[in-house]
Amino acid sequence: MSERIPTNLRTLLILEILGAAGVPMTPTEIARQIGLPKQTVHRLCATLVEEGFLVREASGKRLRPARRMRQLAADTLHASHYQLARHQILLKVADRVQETVNFVVPQADGMRYLDRVESRWPFRIQLPIGTHVPFHCTASGKTYLASLPAQNRRNMVAGLDLARHTGNTHTKRQTLLSELKQVARQGYAIDNEEFVDGMVAIAVPVRDDRGRYLASIAFHGPVQRISLESSVAQKDVLLDAARSLADVLIA
Repeated sequence: MSERIPTNLRTLLILEILGAAGVPMTPTEIARQIGLPKQTVHRLCATLVEEGFLVREASGKRLRPARRMRQLAADTLHASHYQLARHQILLKVADRVQETVNFVVPQADGMRYLDRVESRWPFRIQLPIGTHVPFHCTASGKTYLASLPAQNRRNMVAGLDLARHTGNTHTKRQTLLSELKQVARQGYAIDNEEFVDGMVAIAVPVRDDRGRYLASIAFHGPVQRISLESSVAQKDVLLDAARSLADVLIA
């Protein structure tokens, strides 16, 4: 099989296999899936580590995606054709809910606002495109955390700085984990004035055809205008949009 794989395609296959696996892998495991000699895959993986696409686990044997690979994935989601189609979906949601709608992806330093449609109301909460927000106290962040396998979720939460932003912010890991378990069951997450006083939000995951998390779609607004109850009542608008976004992103 190795003779049939073009040289310039081999590193892409390594990244594809690691991304699809969702767990760290050894070069030997990767080589077995691709059908290349172990020595070749070890050499290619070493290059990908040097260039910042992969990083070694503490044991030094297993590899996982690094910041540069995650950035590549985010940039791909931001590509012009997908960006236009994605933005049209956000516009439809904003027209329905009459609040600010966000398309958010996880990165190393938190959830990043990749696209948004602002509310038409003069009174709104400004979180511009490119803003990074915490995982533990935002609806989009909790949607992402809840999508992780249970052990990965616990490991992730254990490493978070549960900084207090408001009086409602989760600062205890066990209470956050309890809510994340509920989010995983119900399929949506809320932000009950946990990140910004006076702001509530709801988010749902965008998943690929294998059920894997891709991004979050959310809307938020001031409590003077919307409540948690009214936000949750419109969750089906977000769920429909998430399915449309998935069709766009994996087409």
